[in-house]
Amino acid sequence: MSDIEVEPVDSIETIDVATEIAEPSGVDAPEFVLYGGKGGVGKTTCAAATALASANDGTPTLIVSTDPAHSLSDILQLPVPDEPARISDAHPLYGVEIDPASMNADVTEMNDLFDEFDADGLGFDGFDGIDAPFEGGPAASSGGTVPGGDETAALQLLLEYFDDPRFDRVIVDTAPTGHTLRLLELPDIMDSMMGRLLSFRERMRGMLGSMPGPFGAGTDETTSQLETFSERIEHLRTVLRDPGRTEFRVVMVPEQLSILESERLLDRLNEFGIATGTLIVNRVTESADQLTEIDPDQVVTPDVESCEFCKHRWESQQEALQRAQDVFRGRSIKRVPLFGSEVRGPAMLRLVAACLT
Repeated sequence: MSDIEVEPVDSIETIDVATEIAEPSGVDAPEFVLYGGKGGVGKTTCAAATALASANDGTPTLIVSTDPAHSLSDILQLPVPDEPARISDAHPLYGVEIDPASMNADVTEMNDLFDEFDADGLGFDGFDGIDAPFEGGPAASSGGTVPGGDETAALQLLLEYFDDPRFDRVIVDTAPTGHTLRLLELPDIMDSMMGRLLSFRERMRGMLGSMPGPFGAGTDETTSQLETFSERIEHLRTVLRDPGRTEFRVVMVPEQLSILESERLLDRLNEFGIATGTLIVNRVTESADQLTEIDPDQVVTPDVESCEFCKHRWESQQEALQRAQDVFRGRSIKRVPLFGSEVRGPAMLRLVAACLT
């Protein structure tokens, strides 16, 4: 990112966004796009803008929020249900905010499935390495409790949404970094858990033969359910690691702490084998003439000559942007400016989409 020449302005006025702004048509993105990053950096805004642009060219698009503290419906200014449903009459745009109450029901169902293995006090703590799947996170308790309940339920729903034939593209607005990493760890963790349980069960069935009980006869249905779920998890893991089908886009703001957390997130995503070709720097204070993608009249230019606050913010952002350039070299970096108006509703989201496409 090169140095930006800033022209001072006499005053800062609220942007009057015209409803006639041309809508971006389509997006350069694979089937599945996940937006993640530090809390409050604009993940939901970028996800909503991408979904709108995707649906605008006729692509059936589902936008999913996995963040328990939802703001998707507020930003879209559209009601988003807790089950996938069409939310736009003009475009094939679908939406869903995963509801914590329904997630608890899903976790209960999964716990019941694992409880089939837990007779006579035999719990997950009897299996080496399963009792503490997340470093510093929730541990799986005796009695068949699935670790990371919210993330487990979200994982189950993503399995359904990714395979739903109604949608040609799925955009995921993830929770803040910590929750997202736990979600992405789950395929490996759950696969390991079920693999060990199934292996243990087969050994026990070989010894017990036709004897009734949790590891003897009469349990083929439970085994089949676990094997099916294990296959679905493997399918999701394969999809997430396929750069031709999935991209994880990291969103940050031009501040040192945000860039440091984004760097750590990228390292973990690399460990998971998940492609991260695009990074978005949001709320960049810059000159409008640098933004060739959108109408300069929609952006407020900072007065760094006479406004001391603007000057300090400008210098701080330039240092952060330079670090971002050095750290994330080789990746596509998209910049979204700091607008004078709050980004809510289709008109403002079109401006964001223009910067991302």
